[in-house]
Amino acid sequence: MKRSRYTFIVAALSLVVIAAVGCRDFLDLEPEFTQDAENYFINADDYDRALTGAYDLLQGSFMSLWIGEIASDNAIAGGESVTDTEGLHEIDEMRHDAVNTELRNIFRWNYAGITRANYIMEFKDNIDFEGKTQVLAQTRFLRAFYYFELTKFFGDVPLVVDERLGAQEVNEIERTPQSEVYAQIEEDLQFAADNLDWTNPVKGRVTKGAALALLGKAQLYQSKFAEAASTFDQVIQSGQYALIDNYNNLFSVANEGHSETVFDVQYTGLEGGSYGCLICLEGNAAPGFQGIRQYDGPVYGDGNSYNLPTQDLYDAFDQSDPRRDASVLDIEAFIAAQPNPSSITYAIGGGGHTGYYNNKYIKRQGEIGLPDNDLTSPVNYRVIRYADVLLMAAEANAQTGNDGLAQQYLNEVRQRVGMPLITSGGDQLLQDIYTERRLELSGEGHRFFDLVRTGEAEENIEGFTVGKHELFPIPQLEIDLAGGNWQQNPSY
Repeated sequence: MKRSRYTFIVAALSLVVIAAVGCRDFLDLEPEFTQDAENYFINADDYDRALTGAYDLLQGSFMSLWIGEIASDNAIAGGESVTDTEGLHEIDEMRHDAVNTELRNIFRWNYAGITRANYIMEFKDNIDFEGKTQVLAQTRFLRAFYYFELTKFFGDVPLVVDERLGAQEVNEIERTPQSEVYAQIEEDLQFAADNLDWTNPVKGRVTKGAALALLGKAQLYQSKFAEAASTFDQVIQSGQYALIDNYNNLFSVANEGHSETVFDVQYTGLEGGSYGCLICLEGNAAPGFQGIRQYDGPVYGDGNSYNLPTQDLYDAFDQSDPRRDASVLDIEAFIAAQPNPSSITYAIGGGGHTGYYNNKYIKRQGEIGLPDNDLTSPVNYRVIRYADVLLMAAEANAQTGNDGLAQQYLNEVRQRVGMPLITSGGDQLLQDIYTERRLELSGEGHRFFDLVRTGEAEENIEGFTVGKHELFPIPQLEIDLAGGNWQQNPSY
């Protein structure tokens, strides 16, 4: 289990994170706990192992996926009961506050990732070796990613760069304005883009395309539309990416690393952790948790019925759009279409039931790990795929008045699934792009943040309060452990 000396940012920002990752075999030290920080970075392998540790915290991305859907109009929390992962139900109903386990996990896990990146950067000048610049470029990408997650959830967050903090320093650090956090994110991503190649021979390692795509996304979230359009154009014009022909094949294990992959979080069918340490997992928890409760039948495996798509999402699709059934599993329609429907059974959880399941990230037969297959899916999380880049580029161009190019990128996504071309312009074109993002990317964790940044959350999310729910509350325990000197987000 991952342990640290302190609980808050120190849990994330202390030096022990490299030495105390016992649930990760590839970071075990022999003998244990004999290498301190100042005696660690003495060869290239040390930097590579530390980089692997920085990648490791990406495993918690499933929590961002859940909240990005459940906080929106796309999904309800579901589960066994309303007290099963209660924090998700609170978020679902817009009654979450500063005491919420899931939000604290977002805060802690991303700061733990930042710590591991900062640990490498603090000792970046220890030695020189071939490939060092590429290691630092990947490190800075990861730090930018973790900070981007934090600031999109919480707004102003403590910005710590290239150093570790002790207990006293944690009590003194303040929240940094979001604009400064974004400036660091952009600086890190530009460095990564300037120093990484378009391809990486090591599976799962980031590339120039991933850095540019995340940079463009960060610019888009700040309404820097001209810069975002230019950044996305570099990705599109590179020729490195293309939409795959069959939308149904986007999320399978067998088709990993296809031409639409810009940035994936890698998972295996190994367990690594447990329900007591979800961040320790080697497998993707989302498919098992989102699976069909007590299901007995073909194609799928049983699961925990979390993150259930809504009727509103299902109805948003045109009936002829193949993305509807690829994205949203209508369980009763599926059963009725099987040769022996009466032999197929499943259960309804007490946490809510819509009749629909997330068909992109769901437990399937043939994609099940061991030993607890609710925790061990080998399905990668597609953080950024090329269709997302095209739609973000369409939005950025529409915002700057380049309707022709915006239409081109939007229609490339629609043509892949045989949908009619869009010919609108101006505000209507923007609305068409926002709608397309919901249809193309449903179930992938983007919806809530899209609604917030486009100003459409209040009209689409029941219980959403303007001036409050654009941000999530800073976990109260973190405020307490930081000496109580942080002001809480408005209205919490």
